[in-house]
Amino acid sequence: MPELPLVQIGETTPRPHAGLDWPARLALLREWFARHARVVIAYSGGVDSSVLLRVAHEVLGERAIGVIGRSDSYAAHELALALEQAACFGARVEVVTTGELADPNFRSNPTDRCYHCKSELYRELTVLAGKLEADVIVDGTILDDLGDWRPGRRAADEREVASPLAELGFDKRDVRAVAAHYRLASTDKPASPCLASRIPYGTEITRENLSMVERGEALIRALGFAECRVRHQGDAARIELPLGELARTLDPTLRQQLVEGLREVGYRFVTIDLEGFRSGSLNRGIRAPSGSPGTG
Repeated sequence: MPELPLVQIGETTPRPHAGLDWPARLALLREWFARHARVVIAYSGGVDSSVLLRVAHEVLGERAIGVIGRSDSYAAHELALALEQAACFGARVEVVTTGELADPNFRSNPTDRCYHCKSELYRELTVLAGKLEADVIVDGTILDDLGDWRPGRRAADEREVASPLAELGFDKRDVRAVAAHYRLASTDKPASPCLASRIPYGTEITRENLSMVERGEALIRALGFAECRVRHQGDAARIELPLGELARTLDPTLRQQLVEGLREVGYRFVTIDLEGFRSGSLNRGIRAPSGSPGTG
């Protein structure tokens, strides 16, 4: 498989096939899948992996198999949405149970936590790919991911997992355009990384605090916020919302529902982050080790 470039956090990555529009990149992606007899796709239901599964299914039919890793760090509603979407276009999806919480290297929540989680996932996918006689495992890494802290990319490299979207120069705009072309349910879906990403590095990951985060975010979505994060700060919930939504929390009724609901979840204190929602806010200050890819 072509190797992706090694970059540091924030570094600009040269774009493969510069100048192509999304239909041309889609044509290249179809050609990419056509060169393979059978593929296993690491599928989460997010827009990137959804595009991969949809195009692979179009090209290969039953020879394209999506695989979801079910674990305590994958929200139950995300699993339901992913399965429902795949069923809408007839793709085959397998669900495997991953046990990363049994790994102390993951549970202790180091800055390379994602490496240990992805190692477990790709180990399961490698076993399944062997049984299915698939010739490649594919993930949804895109060009935009190559300048962020993503230690899980190292686990993908160790298992020779291919990333055709990044390889072909897809950025998020391309992916969403392709998703809209296929009318995928995830076209405008906000990014939703695993629940463990809400727990500060160095804080032990447990079923209990993962459940608190999951129930807290479900409560906030039920109150009408489509995009949110509950950052688990011990006995405090630090809520991140889009800046345009912060004013809503000043409504006395809504504020009371937020506070009372999150206390029922188990938090003693409820705070609103005035910087607003931003992906990867707990990665602030991290530096990729020398020689390590800042991707995952």
